[in-house]
Amino acid sequence: MRSDTVKKGLHRAPHRSLLRATGCIQSNEDFDKPFIGVANSFCQIVPGHIHLQEVGKIVRDAIREAGGVPFEFNTIALDDGIAMGHSGMLYSLPSRELIADAVETMVNGHCFDALFCIPNCDKIVPGMLMGAARVNVPTIFASGGPMYCGKAPDGRHTDLVSVFEAVGRHKSGRATDEEVDMLERISCPGAGCCAGMFTANSMNCLCEAMGLALPGNGTIPALDPARKELWRQSAFKLVEMAKKNIRFLDILNKKSFHNALCMDVAMGGSTNTILHSLALSREAGIPIDLKEINVISEKTPTLCKISPASDKHIEDLREAGGVLAIMKELTKKKGLLNLDCPTVSGETMGVVLDKIKNKNIDLVRTIDNPYSERGGLVVLYGNLAPKGAVIKTAAVAPGMREFSGPARIFNSHDEAVEAILAKKIKAGDFIVIRYEGPKGGPGMQEMLEPTSAVMGMGLGESVALITDGRFSGGTRGPCIGHTSPEAAQGGPIALLEEGDIISYNLEKEIVNVEISDSEMERRRKNWKPHPPKVTKGWLARYARFVTSGSEGAILSLEETYK
Repeated sequence: MRSDTVKKGLHRAPHRSLLRATGCIQSNEDFDKPFIGVANSFCQIVPGHIHLQEVGKIVRDAIREAGGVPFEFNTIALDDGIAMGHSGMLYSLPSRELIADAVETMVNGHCFDALFCIPNCDKIVPGMLMGAARVNVPTIFASGGPMYCGKAPDGRHTDLVSVFEAVGRHKSGRATDEEVDMLERISCPGAGCCAGMFTANSMNCLCEAMGLALPGNGTIPALDPARKELWRQSAFKLVEMAKKNIRFLDILNKKSFHNALCMDVAMGGSTNTILHSLALSREAGIPIDLKEINVISEKTPTLCKISPASDKHIEDLREAGGVLAIMKELTKKKGLLNLDCPTVSGETMGVVLDKIKNKNIDLVRTIDNPYSERGGLVVLYGNLAPKGAVIKTAAVAPGMREFSGPARIFNSHDEAVEAILAKKIKAGDFIVIRYEGPKGGPGMQEMLEPTSAVMGMGLGESVALITDGRFSGGTRGPCIGHTSPEAAQGGPIALLEEGDIISYNLEKEIVNVEISDSEMERRRKNWKPHPPKVTKGWLARYARFVTSGSEGAILSLEETYK
């Protein structure tokens, strides 16, 4: 066993002495069992994680019952909703790298034989996935689970986006103080990650599709008793995997990655899933080109729409059969999924899906009655995004699948929010938010506040937005993100001027600005880089080494400034 490095032989007597001091070694026989690292992201500031301290104990007890020795450790966790709209959001995406580093450090530093990951919210899932890919030991994911949606007195189901959009409605005189207060109080009713198909739930669903988590991981609510059994069964499976040395990269491969991306576009997952998938693929040594997303999307129909694309929530998808019900429908289109992929259950994906039934064809549509013949995520290219830009087409109204308008340019998130709430944006405008990319932000902050404000102001079907930053999974409407190259690297988005006509066409997968190549070149020669916004601390180091959004915004081993 890998852990023999720290526990076997006379020369490891000091190591065994320290291990005994932890209280985790209950007998000499424990030194013959696999040592299991339990990566827990418990903290008290994130609703999706507030219950994970208890989950850690459930998992530890089950690991010991199954014949392993558990050692729990913690990672950080940032709440994107609480960090939203101020400088705290700059730390959100960078926190993914810190989490990956922490997992790598703890597993390799202590020679664990296997890894049990308990993530839940946005950057914690991909951070743990990236760390797991680096260490490549037997690994299983069992998230904290989704939050129940809020229930308004009038019967409406609500979530965090309902509150953000209510702020915009209030500014436009379409919501009262009392309505905003009511939504604030009911929309996040307790433990779990936010109730829609936002980034956290999208990533937890992807873990199932990749075969790295047991069925139900993405959809069983955090406070449902069935969740406890999922955690226990996951622990039993992991100890079995540890004894057989079935490692992370034995399960995650090119085929299982393809399955996950197919499922992702079929359910209209968060645009952040593309960013995180690119990052994970590079850590796993399974390079994915952005253009592959469009190839998959062109072949894969949109079968499900969950908030913010509809008024349905993750608990509704669970009742329909879970995320695997979507995959089950996809199996009916020949050649779309790879059914021979292994999973942590010990069965192939095909065998797992044979047991699944779609219990609600109104929510998870059949393959011959999709919402759309193509998937809900698309990468756009053009002279404004030579290296790509991502849009969640599943959350775009039919009348906005093609659009053209004059650029309204803002060099920061805060400038744009101020203008939107001050009613300076009019129907037909094309909002540009730049210098918010991985380097320029730094940290590529989410734009849920401006996109929710647009919706709340009643402009959701008459205004478009493009940014080199990114969006919350809760964003809906014609919002184009991850524009690459970013403004801080001199990308075309940095060269835009007020009033330039920008256009996109989702069917043709293009986004362009209507200026000539010669004019673009003239502007490029006159462009001067903005000085870094942050010059000390972690964010300054991050800005020096982070790569483009088109590469997953991972950290390079070399400085990436021009």
